Amino acid sequence: QAPIKATCEDTSCKTGFPEDVHSAVVSRSVHGGQPLLNVRFRSCDGNKKIHFGSSEPEDFRVGEDGVVYAERSFQLSAEPTEFVVSAQDKDTQEEWQMRVKLTPEPTFAGNSEKDQKKIEDIIFPWQQYKHSSPLKRQKRDWVIPPINLPENSRGPFPQELVRIRSDRDKSLSLRYSVTGPGADQPPTGIFIINPISGQLSVTKPLDREQIASFHLRAHAVDVNGNQVENPIDIVINVIDMNDNRPEFLHQVWNGTVPEGSKPGTYVMTVTAIDADDPNAQNGMLRYRILSQAPSSPSPNMFTINNETGDIITVAAGLDREKVQQYTLIIQATDMEGNPTYGLSNTATAVITVTDVNDNPPEFTAMTFYGEVPENRVDVIVANLTVTDKDQPHTPAWNAMYRMTGGDPTGRFTILTDPNSNDGLVTVVKPIDFETNRMFVLTVAAENQVPLAKGIQHPPQSTATVSITVIDVNESPYFVPNPKLVRQEEGLLAGSMLTTFTAQDPDRYMQQTSLRYSKLSDPANWLKIDPINGQITTTAVLDRESIYVQNNMYNATFLASDNGIPPMSGTGTLQIYLLDINDNAPQVNPKEATTCETVQPNAINITAVDPDIDPNAGPFAFELPDTPASIKRNWTIVRISGDHAQLSLRIRFLEAGIYDVPIVITDSGNPHASSTSVLKVKVCQCDINGDCTDVDRIVGAGLGTGAIIAILLCIIILLILTFYGALFPKASGLIEQAASIEGRAQDASIIKTKEKSNMAESNQNDYDLSQLQQPDTVEPDAIKPVGIRRLDERPIHAEPQYPVRSAAPHPGDIGDFINEGLKAADNDPTAPPYDSLLVFDYEGSGSTAGSLSSLNSSSSGGEQDYDYLNDWGPRFKKLADMYGGGDD
Repeated sequence: QAPIKATCEDTSCKTGFPEDVHSAVVSRSVHGGQPLLNVRFRSCDGNKKIHFGSSEPEDFRVGEDGVVYAERSFQLSAEPTEFVVSAQDKDTQEEWQMRVKLTPEPTFAGNSEKDQKKIEDIIFPWQQYKHSSPLKRQKRDWVIPPINLPENSRGPFPQELVRIRSDRDKSLSLRYSVTGPGADQPPTGIFIINPISGQLSVTKPLDREQIASFHLRAHAVDVNGNQVENPIDIVINVIDMNDNRPEFLHQVWNGTVPEGSKPGTYVMTVTAIDADDPNAQNGMLRYRILSQAPSSPSPNMFTINNETGDIITVAAGLDREKVQQYTLIIQATDMEGNPTYGLSNTATAVITVTDVNDNPPEFTAMTFYGEVPENRVDVIVANLTVTDKDQPHTPAWNAMYRMTGGDPTGRFTILTDPNSNDGLVTVVKPIDFETNRMFVLTVAAENQVPLAKGIQHPPQSTATVSITVIDVNESPYFVPNPKLVRQEEGLLAGSMLTTFTAQDPDRYMQQTSLRYSKLSDPANWLKIDPINGQITTTAVLDRESIYVQNNMYNATFLASDNGIPPMSGTGTLQIYLLDINDNAPQVNPKEATTCETVQPNAINITAVDPDIDPNAGPFAFELPDTPASIKRNWTIVRISGDHAQLSLRIRFLEAGIYDVPIVITDSGNPHASSTSVLKVKVCQCDINGDCTDVDRIVGAGLGTGAIIAILLCIIILLILTFYGALFPKASGLIEQAASIEGRAQDASIIKTKEKSNMAESNQNDYDLSQLQQPDTVEPDAIKPVGIRRLDERPIHAEPQYPVRSAAPHPGDIGDFINEGLKAADNDPTAPPYDSLLVFDYEGSGSTAGSLSSLNSSSSGGEQDYDYLNDWGPRFKKLADMYGGGDD
């Protein structure tokens, strides 16, 4: 598809640009994205990957196909524009360059009819022609000048534009076509070409405001579709017509200008746009002011820059207090403001005259009056009113008040009411009538912003405020308050402590003397004389009292006058109590535990004394001489000023509870001492020094359960005896009760080891209500959570014990007991106890034997209970009951 070779004399191939300098003629107005020319690059092997570049990338861009595009819109100068196009092999990085020179074409208006006919036929490049000289080659790369077509043409359509032809159409049958937006790309069908003659036509009117230019590409192929010419670029520029009026961006424009502004002060800018070409007269706008309302003080207070739309002042005399707003009608006309051919539109400019501080505040009176009761604060005593002609609620109108004299101590302040702009004279410090009876203040009024230049404050901006102080009945006050008194504790009741009096500040009022009373006395130690304020004690002062904190006791007293209204004042009396040695030291703790042997057996004790130094520690510890067993068994050693150590003097002391008296003496002058009893529990200890038989020491003798069982048996026996005497039918029950008593006796005789092991388990509570009203006892299944012990026997189905009626016949008690015994014997969940008592299940592995092993059927008379006399005083009662023979 390559055309005929460029030259006849050089048939060899050389990679690169065909020339060093390439010249092209383009339109003077260049639009961004517009194709300008084609650069041709020859690649001999056809496989090179070439990248094109421009020395002016901000203005020109070269596509991969060698088409040079404008990167932005600009106007070419009359002088040729030059830049360099480079080509670089992407693989070998070899680079070639060519200089491009662009010359602007003459304007369309100056072309003659002959010139226009010259562009009617567009010949494809690459043609060869003869002259008298040998064959020469026409430039391969040249740009067809743009075709300028006016918008809004009335036709007729299709309207012929140019004819495109190739010089090879003489020897070949060619077909012509155009491609690009407006031809075969949206918007399609605007431009068509006759495929035989190459006549290019437009089919309908164009609108520059929609598309300003079209970039087409013309093609020539043979009947087989083979390309016979390289495509050429055709640019069609749509010539603007004045078919659009100017349009303001806003129909109403708002601006401000300070009053009193000098001529030439900038106010605002109005802007209109025209859809026509802004570079042609059709889009060049001019502004002017049609009218101004109101027209005072001058009908031409403002002017407008006809090109930029800037509005400025041209006359003095802007006064907001007279005219607050101006309305201007602004007109914009295209065709550079030509009133005959230009199109126009209007908008409204509203200019608000803003306030400046050209009017000072002025008081409505030269003197204001007010009064205030003494000792009152935050009270408004006077309202100061001012007038200001400036715009309300602006910094030029808001007033500020400043006192220039009459208040050296700063007892007053003046606040501004934001709504009324009044000055509120307020008392901020108490005023004493006895010191000051009247104040005369000098006040100046100002605005939040300074006055405009050249304006001074008039005399009306200063006023006088006369304030009268009103005498009121004031509260008495104690002097001093609080009053501190140092006194040793132990002062007896009825003693005079001090005198606490108050003063009345009202020197100009007729009133009697003050009266005193007690307001607060936590320990009720004091009383005050209502006339002279003398304070005496009603109880002994005690520094160790709970009402004394850090040696200080506080009492509050009241002084009252008889004024109208009556007033009172309080005073605090602080009594600092000095300590005396009135408390003897005591031992702490009161109870201790030690082992039977010497090691380890030390007991640490502490002396506690409510007194303080020097009436407290260090303390002396000693044991009394009597009884002699104290010093024989025990010894005490002081280990510090407050602590001592008690230990055994002998090697072994039998387990038990011992009262050890200890004499403790403090360091006071004179000394105070006391004998404190320390209860010591001596017990058997393991190798770690921990007691192992504390419970045995506390509850030596029969277990609690055994004692309860014996007492219950005795109660049951008495009840049966009573019923047997009243009802013969119940006589048979006596033998059964005797049998129960015998069982209880057997159960009570337990060896020492068994008693010690059972002691803890028998400390539980037992329900005695079974013998009174069995049907009211709650079964275990409905006990609240936490009643049953963890080692209690598992819960099974409860046996069906007989239910006693609410009011049984006395003769049925024997039957009820017999039925209960049978139910207990047949209960699979009950422990094997031969009695009606239900003991707590304490788990397996108990060292105590079962009560079932006792021969409960044997007669109680066969037992010998005399050994109970040897068990100590705790078993004396049982020994008297069972060990004295048959009686």
